[in-house]
Amino acid sequence: MMQHDSYFIARLFLFFFMSHMIHLLGQFCLQVGYSAPTQSGIVDEVGLAISEFAIFGSILTIGAMVGAVTSGRLADFLGRKMTMRISATICIFGWLSIHLAKSAIMLYFGRILLGFSTGVLSYVVPVFIAEIAPKNLRGGLATSNQLLICSGSSATYIIGALVAWRNLVLVGLLPCVLLLVGLFFIPESPRWLANVGREKEFHTSLQKLRGEDADVSEEAIEIKEYIESLRSFPKARLQDLFLSKNIYVGVGLMVFQQLGGINGVGFYASYIFSSAGFSGKLGTILIGIIQIPITLFGAILMDRSGRRVLLMVSASGTFLGCFLTGVSFYLKAQGLLPEWVPTLALSGILVYIGAYSIGMGPVPWVVMSEIFSINMKAVGGSLVTLVSWLGSFTISYSFSFLMDWSSAGTFFMFSAASLVTVLLVAKLVPETKGRTLEEIQDSLNTRR
Repeated sequence: MMQHDSYFIARLFLFFFMSHMIHLLGQFCLQVGYSAPTQSGIVDEVGLAISEFAIFGSILTIGAMVGAVTSGRLADFLGRKMTMRISATICIFGWLSIHLAKSAIMLYFGRILLGFSTGVLSYVVPVFIAEIAPKNLRGGLATSNQLLICSGSSATYIIGALVAWRNLVLVGLLPCVLLLVGLFFIPESPRWLANVGREKEFHTSLQKLRGEDADVSEEAIEIKEYIESLRSFPKARLQDLFLSKNIYVGVGLMVFQQLGGINGVGFYASYIFSSAGFSGKLGTILIGIIQIPITLFGAILMDRSGRRVLLMVSASGTFLGCFLTGVSFYLKAQGLLPEWVPTLALSGILVYIGAYSIGMGPVPWVVMSEIFSINMKAVGGSLVTLVSWLGSFTISYSFSFLMDWSSAGTFFMFSAASLVTVLLVAKLVPETKGRTLEEIQDSLNTRR
């Protein structure tokens, strides 16, 4: 490993921890991990009906869709750092609204604020990481985003099983504060600075990121030449996206990430285990335990095996996990082998979560941050993020109705979507490991 790469990791480690902590407790924990272990407490104390709690769980995605629509423009106009600052501040107000809630309206309002913050961060965090990371570390560093999402999710599953829901809310304030403080010590994205013409700050930022002794002249020239080449193109419009395969890759990955059922499985994890005759509390704790090491393993593999392999292995694993869970509910419905039902359900869900964590969780966001040129990032990234949250809302809200229709059928549908994902990746997704963002664009343009 090169000296400046080691310097880069050491310098940015604290930042990644702080920036992803807000994303982790904003996106995955609030939508999945926070809701799953606190359902009974919120329903009993605030007096929510089951249908109202379903709205509480899924309404975050409404705010996230609004955040997704505005995320690209905000990040391009205000910069990556300022956008994260605003999101962290909004997130604090969202947490406080939930903590002080005495009615469903306050809960909904807090979740919408958290959703907006999450929708913005879903775009800006992976884009920011991709723009500041060296090419040989970009995949692993981007996957650290998912690693810390899983870490926070795991912590929330475990802590949420042990403490009252209002106390769990207070935990969410910590990463918000850490992000706000940490951003004072981290330079802005050099690619964004170059794109808006802030020449001096561009060189200063790039030098800080690569180390004081690193020679950044070649990289700086490559970035500037690429940005200058974009000046001759007209301003990016939504309709321009559909002239490129990139949007179909980004949207396709996000659609099938959601059709694989992650938000249904995560949000209703306790309910799934209980329905299969296994302890809901123990099941959610086990989910929390396995996510971290598996996601860490995926981060290590990201820049070695590549994006495509991880996606296909991951989608194959989510197929197997959903299929096993579907079989367990089929056996239960038919009254067959009742002693096997809890074991199959537990095995299926754990296989599913593990497989998702190694690839289908982090990789679509990494690919999204890599495949769009800097002039198309705002439009393309916002659309892809919006599609992700629209799918998230659809699955999280409809999951309980699907389970009432057919528990086995629900998981068999999810498993079928995972099989289609393998074919999508094999056909459309380019390999981007080991290339600069500018090299990726040159390669994609050549393939058109």
